[in-house]
Amino acid sequence: MTEERETLAELKEIRKLLTPKPEPPAPKGFWAEFVDFLSKFKVIGLAVGFILGLYLGALVKSLVDGFIMPVIGLVLPAGDWENATVWVFKPGIFLSALITFLIVCCVVFLMVKGTSKWSLK
Repeated sequence: MTEERETLAELKEIRKLLTPKPEPPAPKGFWAEFVDFLSKFKVIGLAVGFILGLYLGALVKSLVDGFIMPVIGLVLPAGDWENATVWVFKPGIFLSALITFLIVCCVVFLMVKGTSKWSLK
C-alpha cells in the first residue's frame, strides 16, 4: 500500500511539473511595450547587421573604385572606364570610407552596450 501511495505522489509531482505555467501578463505602458517589442523581435541585432552591412558595402565599393578598377583599366585598356586615367589611385576616398566605417562601428558598439543594460539582445 505504501508503494502505491509513493507512486501516486510521484505521479502527482510529475503532473505538476508538466503542466504549463501561465504566460506572464502583457507589459503595460508605452515604454514597457516598446522594450518588449525590441527584445521579442531581435530588432537591435537586425539593425546592427543592416547598418554595418551598409557601411561595409561602401568601404568595399571605395576599394574597388579607387584601387582595383585602375589596375583593370591597365590590363584591359578597351573602353572608357568612366573617364578614369591610368595609374591614378584614389586613396583618399578609401581612407574616408574606412574612417567612416570605424566611427560607425564604435557608435554602434556603444549603442549595443547601452541597450544591454536594458536586457535587450
